[in-house]
Amino acid sequence: MKKNSIKNTRINGEVQRVLAEIIRSEIKDPRIAPMTSVVAVEVAPDLKTCKAWISVLGDEQAAADTLAGLRSAEGFIKSKLARSVNLRNTPEIRFVMDQSIAYGVSMSKKIDEVSRTLKKEEES
Repeated sequence: MKKNSIKNTRINGEVQRVLAEIIRSEIKDPRIAPMTSVVAVEVAPDLKTCKAWISVLGDEQAAADTLAGLRSAEGFIKSKLARSVNLRNTPEIRFVMDQSIAYGVSMSKKIDEVSRTLKKEEES
């Protein structure tokens, strides 16, 4: 199976949907922040491994705690995923913290600062 095939894209979407549901409703670990979302999922073409990019609304400590909680619950998540998604192999899940939302917010703030500075200079 090719990496960007239609089948692989469908598998990625289904695994992302199921992972988000498992994290939201079935994991009771207090380390996992309530505002945790699965941004993207990339399942390898051989269905052996899976990278899941996670975004957490909160500070760095909340993100680190959430990542630790998810890593400790990998076995539980994999078993739930195996029951929900009918695949030949259930992939080993690696959770990766996604910094793109935080990066976008910081860039937006910087752009706003620059535009305010330019506006003040024009008014002077």
